[in-house]
Amino acid sequence: MKNNYFLKLTARLLVLLMAVPMLSVAQNDLFKAETEIKINELIRQMSLAEKVNMIHASSPFTSGGVARLGIPEFITSDGPHGVRAEHGRDWELDNNIPDSGTYLPVGVCLAATWNKELGYEFGRVLGSEANYRGKDIILGPGINIIRSPLNGRNFEYLSEDPILVSKMAVGSIKGIQDQGISCCVKHFVANNQETRRNTIDVQMSERALREIYLPGFKAAVQLGGANTVMSAYNKFRGQWASHSHYLLNSILKKEWVFKGVVISDWNAVHATPEPLWNGLDLEMGTDLSMMQNRQYNKFYMADPAIKLVNEGKIPEYLIDDKVRRLLRVMYKTNMLGDLKRIQGEYNTTAHRQTALQISEEGIVLLKNENNFLPLNKKQKRTIAVIGFNADRKQSLGGGSSQVRAFYEITPLAGLQNIVGKNVTINYEPGYEVKRNGGANTELMNRAVAIASKADMVIYVGGSFHGYTHDNWSDNAYDAEDTDKPDMMLPFGQDELIKAILAVNPKMVVVMVGGGAMDMRLWINETPAIIQSWYAGMEGGHALARIIFGDVNPSGKLPMTFPKKLEDHPSQAMGEFPYDTSGLAVHYYDDIYVGYRYYDTWKVVPEFAFGHGLSYTNFEYSNLNILNENAKVTISFTIKNTGKLAGAEIAQVYVKPYQSVLPRPEKELKEFDKVYLEPGAFKTVTLQLTNDDFSYFDDLKNTWVMDPGKYGILVGASSRDIKLSGMLSR
Repeated sequence: MKNNYFLKLTARLLVLLMAVPMLSVAQNDLFKAETEIKINELIRQMSLAEKVNMIHASSPFTSGGVARLGIPEFITSDGPHGVRAEHGRDWELDNNIPDSGTYLPVGVCLAATWNKELGYEFGRVLGSEANYRGKDIILGPGINIIRSPLNGRNFEYLSEDPILVSKMAVGSIKGIQDQGISCCVKHFVANNQETRRNTIDVQMSERALREIYLPGFKAAVQLGGANTVMSAYNKFRGQWASHSHYLLNSILKKEWVFKGVVISDWNAVHATPEPLWNGLDLEMGTDLSMMQNRQYNKFYMADPAIKLVNEGKIPEYLIDDKVRRLLRVMYKTNMLGDLKRIQGEYNTTAHRQTALQISEEGIVLLKNENNFLPLNKKQKRTIAVIGFNADRKQSLGGGSSQVRAFYEITPLAGLQNIVGKNVTINYEPGYEVKRNGGANTELMNRAVAIASKADMVIYVGGSFHGYTHDNWSDNAYDAEDTDKPDMMLPFGQDELIKAILAVNPKMVVVMVGGGAMDMRLWINETPAIIQSWYAGMEGGHALARIIFGDVNPSGKLPMTFPKKLEDHPSQAMGEFPYDTSGLAVHYYDDIYVGYRYYDTWKVVPEFAFGHGLSYTNFEYSNLNILNENAKVTISFTIKNTGKLAGAEIAQVYVKPYQSVLPRPEKELKEFDKVYLEPGAFKTVTLQLTNDDFSYFDDLKNTWVMDPGKYGILVGASSRDIKLSGMLSR
């Protein structure tokens, strides 16, 4: 029997190989062919019940395996910024564990580095720590477009721009998967708000879908090689995203040739036949009561699926395809087969150093009037540090992204650690975080008192990273399952900042949070403003090093900061959060998301897309454009003309001068982060292809490049263009 089995195996392999010229079969192709044969043999040995057991959850964070065939469960881990501490079978964070992990800066902080290599290092830390803890799939990165400043989950995401999303996501995906762990890119697609995310129906044009909302996912699959993709909660054009034939089968699996696994978001499946037919491969977390009672056989893609197959209403080959995809990922990550998994490391010095570097490069200096920063730590002075966020640990906030950090350096701790004997720091929170809380007169008075006696003030406030385990999520400003009510600072902070400025105008304002807040009431009186995001376990050290000049800031905004909410395209042109007459959300802003709107309609933002200051100066020169048939090569020189080493992020935009269909004023197509010593210069060379000059013609249902003139704009932000040229394509 054993000899017959190997004869059949060899024969099947030969049939596969004969279909391809022998000289073109690479070793990797041979491995894949052998793997597919092994997968088919495993499927042949499974009963229908065993197959179906693999395509739904077996606990809150695992899916079923087949023990008698040596097929393990998949163990997933929530938390795109650190490996969650749950052991896979419960929702609760484990207490008193000795191996709490690395808390990385959040996704938007990573994007603000504009550093593709750091994207890889970010993923490598996640993959290594997931391996150490025995995880198989990291539920991240989150790459949904930041469409509105009110979305409570913006802090997890990357950018308003699909090019920046794509290039940063690919790096982190490769970093994760090179460690033998699968990433799960989420949420596919149009999960751009948290308000009624389980019921809304997103209506957008095909052009907006193709130009804005799909490119990051396409890059994740085709360039990043993502093993798994998570479907979204919302409906898309009338059909649940987890049930969408157009999204899952037509685009993801057929058009993009995705060979991996589509996993539902938790509680995102609503029926049995549709997801089975339309491309969903694994149903997770569908019903809380069923999970609490361990009734996983009652999930939609469990016993109901077996019933439909037995009744002849669902063909078994649909189940086989889903199992095949699951097994394919298992072989790819050495869960099956003879190769061993990478052991992984947990909370190492190197991992913590990566967290520090990302936060240092991601924190953005928004304003620095008259070179107010950096401060001199050797100068004798008293500093008043004010703001609840100065002494607040953020790692356990935000919902499913929460992480139990090994430690977390708050801004206050970072400042205290960096200053010497010459600097005295006095701290007051100034406000309190509580449901529907306004200004607290007593706290404000104490803060104003220390500010009046100080040489200067460092204010650390901004948004609120909700603690879901404290049941504060309904009042949170950056958390899953909730959106911000507006862009105003919560808890009476505007009043507090104005009161401090009245007694001491020498103040640095540090904004913690996932994005833009309304600063109009005090921005003109404040000499320096920093956007620090949620900067991870080393964020306090990074912030202090920037404020005192040990690090030259180099982060730039991955989204536009409007002056006020009404200026934002999701409000001015579109709908957010949804149509009050129903549950449809109409993306009337269409392709004019973020800076595409501000630049085209000449709306002045508070801070432009790509904006970020440095303690040194950079000079751009010598633009050269080589226009060839297949590609355009752009080169230019950047020189550090200041006295400090620093990094500049040069951004290349394409401006169409004529087009059959309307197009934005300009669009980002490439960028590079350049590190230069004082007086040093570097020639930057970047390449564009025809794709970078094309748009999606939804009348023809294809990508087109209109012949004509195009501008090549090189700048420090979308509003700070340093060099420009022109070409014809």
